[in-house]
Amino acid sequence: MSKTTMKLLLLLSFVSIYSFASSVPAYYDASFSDAKTIKSKLQKAGFKVLSTYSPAGKSSLKILVFTNKALKSIASKKSRGFASIQRVMIDSKAKTVRVTNPTYWLKAFMQKDFKAGSDTAITASLTKALGKLNPSKDNLKEGKLSSYHFMIGMPYYEDMIEVSATPKKKLFELKLANGAKLIAVSLPKSTESFINKIGVDKAILLPYMILLEGGKAYALHPKYYISLSYPLLSMGQFMDISNIPDAIEKALK
Repeated sequence: MSKTTMKLLLLLSFVSIYSFASSVPAYYDASFSDAKTIKSKLQKAGFKVLSTYSPAGKSSLKILVFTNKALKSIASKKSRGFASIQRVMIDSKAKTVRVTNPTYWLKAFMQKDFKAGSDTAITASLTKALGKLNPSKDNLKEGKLSSYHFMIGMPYYEDMIEVSATPKKKLFELKLANGAKLIAVSLPKSTESFINKIGVDKAILLPYMILLEGGKAYALHPKYYISLSYPLLSMGQFMDISNIPDAIEKALK
């Protein structure tokens, strides 16, 4: 093998490794267990389950929203309360378990306040609870997470919408150390049914969250949050649900 060929192979290997390492999966897949068993495992690993939710009235889907002391501590900063929870979805029909990747969501929601290593213990606790975690194909480059937007002209994390501070369909309220509160709300079934068009496997983005802080209530802009939750979303799929962001905003106000 010539030196030139060897150098080329080494370069290709480096590029391949770098590309893999710099991509962060939005979710992990774990071995199947029912929702009751998963809830028990999470609790034994130090997590508090805040809600069990079936989006769009789908009884086969159970989404557990959970937190722990580390998540609440990390998220107790101005405009960072959305980082205080993680989620796991159990699909009893497909026999799958999918959990949010703390690294992905903390980097996205903590923005410039993300501290390297703050996700490590949380991920370790999830592994303890759920066993081996296999990264999903849904991913974004690490460097894009804190400045993510779907495309030019689309909202960023900080482009939140102001919503009602007293939602009608409140599922839970989580108090944070800085005085902020994270509130989970149920959206109309007709609105949540957008998951049928772009992928039930990522219905884990529901229920929707509201951050109550400084006497006002905010929600992540639907165009930002949906596309962040569906990192492989195509423009065609986005157009298929073009009415949904406005419907979500209307429901929250």
